[in-house]
Amino acid sequence: MESTSLSAENNALHQPVLLRTCIDLMAPAISRPIDSRATGIVIDCTLGMGGHSEGILTEFPDVTVVGIDRDPQAIELASKRLERFGERFHAVLTTYDDVDRVAAKYGDHGKVDAILMDLGVSSLQLDNAERGFSYSHEAPLDMRMNPTQGISAQELLNSVEVGELARILRVYGEEKFAMKIAQAIVRRRETKPLATTTELVELVRDALPAAAKRTGGNPAKRTFQAIRIAVNTELSVLEKAVPRALESLRVGGRLVIESYQSLEDRIVKDAFQRGLKSTTPAGLPMELDDHKPFLKALVRGAVKADDEELALNSRSASVRLRAVERVRTTPTHLFNPDYYRGDTL
Repeated sequence: MESTSLSAENNALHQPVLLRTCIDLMAPAISRPIDSRATGIVIDCTLGMGGHSEGILTEFPDVTVVGIDRDPQAIELASKRLERFGERFHAVLTTYDDVDRVAAKYGDHGKVDAILMDLGVSSLQLDNAERGFSYSHEAPLDMRMNPTQGISAQELLNSVEVGELARILRVYGEEKFAMKIAQAIVRRRETKPLATTTELVELVRDALPAAAKRTGGNPAKRTFQAIRIAVNTELSVLEKAVPRALESLRVGGRLVIESYQSLEDRIVKDAFQRGLKSTTPAGLPMELDDHKPFLKALVRGAVKADDEELALNSRSASVRLRAVERVRTTPTHLFNPDYYRGDTL
């Protein structure tokens, strides 16, 4: 693990993606007093190095931010970065599908004013080469966002059967040559198991047809994405987190989500659509109150980075930002006990 002082330098260089847009979208919910409470409560579901949280805490002097991250190093470094805000910042080591439990502990009667999710791998993880997330640097094949839990990328690659491995690459990486790569991995591990990122990059490059290697950047990019998603169960966590986040908002609260690949964005879009559309059965002469939309879209479609943002932060190139406001309580017929639970931290 790199030193705190070195990572603090990285914190200073990190530019949170679409920070101004995120703040402006959350501002009406954060700054509006509710009942006797004149301060806002925000959950940053993907704390990372604390860039978005710092922006929120700086912009709104009375707001409280609760930051969630599964990476112990992120918790340590972001807490150090944000310690000047005192009791206005709290960090919780967990996955962000626990957002409802965090809201139950820190929110006002279990509800908060705004929630932010900045999905995917963090700059902290990408920039720390030894974590194994980057295909540009040699490192052990780990890729765990919490290095103390679950199986590593090396364990997954050297144990999963070829069919499941191909499915992971095809579904999570949208890799056209998934079976070719999976078969090459299985052949390789029969003599010498994969151990480093460089070995995986070389194996993928050798497995692909020549034409497929001429465009699209590093040919191992999709494979690394797929393995990382599988190791960290990212999509299943997201599928649970979005409805739990919506249920954790007060009426008038806002949820902002930044996605970086189509699988994430599809999950977010589908979850939002369920709350943006009326579910009144077709053929009825009027809209039923309990079937009216409980969400309002705050942006048209998905916001992308403009030229100014791209110049500031190259990692914003693939961002898709969606945002909604909760306009009423969740209809009973959409309540799913698997998503919404009453346990506490």
